[in-house]
Amino acid sequence: MTGRNRVTPTGEIEAFALRGAWTGNRGILHSGREIVRFHASDLWITCALEFRGRWREQWLPNRWTPLYFHDEAVAFAAGHRPCGECRHRDYRAYRDAWAEQLRVPPPSAKEMNRQLHGERLFRGTHRRRFHELPWAGLPDGVFVLRDGIPALVADGHLTEWTRAGYGARRPRPKAGTATVVTPPSTVAVLRAGYPVQVDEGARR
Repeated sequence: MTGRNRVTPTGEIEAFALRGAWTGNRGILHSGREIVRFHASDLWITCALEFRGRWREQWLPNRWTPLYFHDEAVAFAAGHRPCGECRHRDYRAYRDAWAEQLRVPPPSAKEMNRQLHGERLFRGTHRRRFHELPWAGLPDGVFVLRDGIPALVADGHLTEWTRAGYGARRPRPKAGTATVVTPPSTVAVLRAGYPVQVDEGARR
């Protein structure tokens, strides 16, 4: 039976069989083998599945809860950023793209955590925030909600995400506004050219 440790583009932690290309965490979220909280702090990161041969058992008491993401675009939509240790090169690329596009000095990890937290959740709640942004400025790799379904912007199309992988494609609107799931700061990072990893199923 699949454990409840997979993350959807809207940030929910669920149990489904789709394998993850990345792991990551939001702190200690479990008691026993059950998820008992949505997050423990504003530190939400995405990590490599393998790093220097490290391994540890899932669901260890008083240790951070490993979560799994279908691809990096899903992790970004959920509100996570690259880990500064196991993904140091990606972390620096993300940070530098943030500084370039938002026209600020290179931010610290704490500064990015704080800003992302305010963009992904309504203050004082566990309720996700979405943002209305023009379709015209959305880069590939961003997730939007279309008829309530998460969909990836890629190659001029929207590709629906399901708990079994990417599914139906439809044309991307050219005008108006989109309900964007990916936090605006990460949208800016993608607009600056950060090479987000997307599962190949999104473009089939």
